[in-house]
Amino acid sequence: MAADDYLEVSGLCKEYEGCRALRDLSFRLARGDFLTLFGPNGAGKSTLLRIIATLTAPDSGRVRVDGADLEDGSEEFRKRLGFISHHALLYDQMSALENLVFSASLYGVADPGARAEELLAQVDLQLHRHRLAGTFSRGMRQRLSIARALVNDPDLLLLDEPFTGLDRQAALLLGELLLVLKERRRTIIMVTHDLDRGLAMASRVGILAGGRLAFLEPRHRIDAAAFAGLYLATINGETS
Repeated sequence: MAADDYLEVSGLCKEYEGCRALRDLSFRLARGDFLTLFGPNGAGKSTLLRIIATLTAPDSGRVRVDGADLEDGSEEFRKRLGFISHHALLYDQMSALENLVFSASLYGVADPGARAEELLAQVDLQLHRHRLAGTFSRGMRQRLSIARALVNDPDLLLLDEPFTGLDRQAALLLGELLLVLKERRRTIIMVTHDLDRGLAMASRVGILAGGRLAFLEPRHRIDAAAFAGLYLATINGETS
């Protein structure tokens, strides 16, 4: 692991019932990198995020964060991780405020109530703080999920299609939050199908196809106008 590396993924392989989701996947990120990952459905994007989040174990390979193997210090690592997945990970019978206070307490946040109120304001849910999460619309649940993922001020943030279900205002709010985190040198990996939004935020861009990292380049080397064609050529060229 090089001195400036923060996240190192080495030789990850994962198979589900004879289907190889990841095939010898390797890459490195420096602290503060924002990696956007594109790829068709079934390319292995969500599997990769779940492995980094320690929710799924790889069949082989390893992940190191800040010089430490995840398998040796997963509990400590989770305290520094934020993860927004397809599942909201909310308690429907708790209010929005209660969900955030509970999550903040689990992470040992110094003042859970104040942190919860701060995040509710950031995702524009402060007027709904006492409503049960189970009564929220899909977009409101997604905004609350974003707040939950940020409750511990994570060093590493994993986002699996975070803009799905958000209305325009909520999408703008999330975009602003991510830019703030990027400026604060948080390391971010975002999976998305939105080429324009993904390119606009990234410092590095990758394409997963067939469980392999078929493309990985710094954003400044990519011609945004030509990227859609490059993306299609890349995923169509992955046949095995």
